[in-house]
Amino acid sequence: MFKILSGTFILAGALLFASTDFSLRQIPAILTSNMPLLTLLAMLPWMTSVVKSGRFDRDLKQVMEVNVKDLGKLYPRSSIITLVMAAFLNLTSTTIAQDVLKKNLKTFDKKVRNSFINTTTLRGYSLALLWSPLEILLAASIFATGVDYLDLLPWLLLISGVTLLVDSIWGRYQYRKYTYNHVACAGQPIDMKKLIKKLLHLISALALFLTLVVSLGNLFNLEFIFTVTVLILPFSLAWSVLMKRFRRFWVIGWETWKEKTNSMQNFIVLFISLAFFANSSNGTSFLDVIQEPLVGMADKPWMVMITIQLLFIFLSMFGIHPVATIGILSSVVSTLIAFMNPISLAIILVTSSISTLTVGTYGLVVTLTSANMNQSPYNITLQNMPFALLFGGIGSITAYMLL
Repeated sequence: MFKILSGTFILAGALLFASTDFSLRQIPAILTSNMPLLTLLAMLPWMTSVVKSGRFDRDLKQVMEVNVKDLGKLYPRSSIITLVMAAFLNLTSTTIAQDVLKKNLKTFDKKVRNSFINTTTLRGYSLALLWSPLEILLAASIFATGVDYLDLLPWLLLISGVTLLVDSIWGRYQYRKYTYNHVACAGQPIDMKKLIKKLLHLISALALFLTLVVSLGNLFNLEFIFTVTVLILPFSLAWSVLMKRFRRFWVIGWETWKEKTNSMQNFIVLFISLAFFANSSNGTSFLDVIQEPLVGMADKPWMVMITIQLLFIFLSMFGIHPVATIGILSSVVSTLIAFMNPISLAIILVTSSISTLTVGTYGLVVTLTSANMNQSPYNITLQNMPFALLFGGIGSITAYMLL
């Protein structure tokens, strides 16, 4: 998929480059314009490692193993725990949550079990990434629109909270008819005070990290992506020292960083080719194909928002990564900013792109869930499509109110 996407972007970029005024000397700068995003991607494993070194992932998953009366009550709990873990562990959070639920729900009908896991874990995961400063799609949306993360954060938290509430109510009624008796943990008392303490610890660490990102960015006039990138490692080191887990953190972190960095070739090729295409397309007539319909709807911003949302979902179902879609739209965004509030555009981009994580048939999280649960990725897409539309719809309503 990445070879085809990257090859297409290189070929299209080369054809467009020939019609621009760029010189060959400018090619290196053009190819490396997305390096800040790649650098951020390379630093993310350190934050995941410090969370693992503190064994927060092990403690939090115990919350999902406490007996409840029915699946309806387990649904919001599973979503919230996945959300909390995803804020730091990203994709690892879904694997942890799915493994726990798969074991605990093994007595249920396979169709019910798969449906429950497909919805609660992927939706909780996506709602965390909406506002997490460690999420590459949020960084790309901010990169494309130039808005300030602090201005965007309250609205993203609002959208995440409202969407979580609506989905939890749906899950509560959808699954309440299924009785849940997890005998395996009946005789295993769980120290709730310890779990609550760990949860507060994790939330406090995230709040402190966000505060440092915003404060240092404003104090030294640094870009959001750069601030997050340079802060991740020293913050993780300091956190591990305070927890007295430095040795464990360094062992886990070094191995994880080497593994993840040496497997970044897909994103490196995609981001470089995407930069070549996006920069070459600036100022060419090619963009008119996309710009004219969107600019033509400038007096109807709600139409622009719906179009962008549906475009993300449609392309994701055919294997187009949302980062690539943001790159395609980045040149159009500069035109739309003249007609729309940049914060509204950023909200549309980030909610539309994040929502595709639950329905992207060939996307990484859907593919991994499909393999983990031994089912067709199309089933996952179908089950989560109403949520993706709801998620994007709430984002569009919020963005429209801010125009």
